[in-house]
Amino acid sequence: MDKQRLTLTALTLLPLAVACGTQPGSGSSSVGAGSSPVTGVHWTLDSLTVDGRTRQAPESAYLRIGEDGRVSGNAGCNSFGSTVTLKGDHVDFGNIQMTDMGCRKAPMAFEKSLTRTFAGGTFTSKVKGDELTLTTDDGDRVDLTKEQDAPLYGTRWNVTALGDADVAHSLPAGAKAYLVLDKKQGTLGGSLGCNHVSAIATVRDGHITLGAARTTRMMCDGSLMDTEKTLLGLFGGAVGYELDHRTLTLTSANGTVVSAVAGK
Repeated sequence: MDKQRLTLTALTLLPLAVACGTQPGSGSSSVGAGSSPVTGVHWTLDSLTVDGRTRQAPESAYLRIGEDGRVSGNAGCNSFGSTVTLKGDHVDFGNIQMTDMGCRKAPMAFEKSLTRTFAGGTFTSKVKGDELTLTTDDGDRVDLTKEQDAPLYGTRWNVTALGDADVAHSLPAGAKAYLVLDKKQGTLGGSLGCNHVSAIATVRDGHITLGAARTTRMMCDGSLMDTEKTLLGLFGGAVGYELDHRTLTLTSANGTVVSAVAGK
């Protein structure tokens, strides 16, 4: 498994200035943001085209520009924050601050290319319906799609990382773990990466109280079973949850943190 360190002390890509110990998205706001078609929207990153080569974005990649000039997002592995200046259809990002996590090769390659593109200069923005295109003077392009906030219930929450408040690790290859809350039935179901699971679930006051887990009985590779064991630790008690647009974070009583994104 690839370890992902959540400390904010490293990962400097090209001219990106990283403020040690500063939370993503902090720092002074840039002028010229205000009301704009690109602000106040959760933009899912679809693809990145650099030097004529197009890369599809990882599922977790997104960008959000606030009307106060603050930027937040995920580059495919790491979360990032910045400021932005908007003048007409021109978009100019400030210094980018990022967490320092390591993921598998493909997300990290996309992230490296994306952050270099963001740091490279001013973009021209074009909004057409629910689609946003950011294009550099050199013709490099970031394609994004407007996404509505995902509801807690009925959404397939694809698990992307496990860990605690300081260190997280990506799921091993083949571990397609996900969770779905059914409001009508009062249950949570899904997959633990190997076996399917279901349990009674009650949501109240920022917590989800889960009953005993009922699972199938398959045996999988050791790494998948380790993932399953960690996820099973969520059941039989109350877990805190935070819902941010299309990202769900679950924190168990013993400090285990599960990160998930809305998917299909």
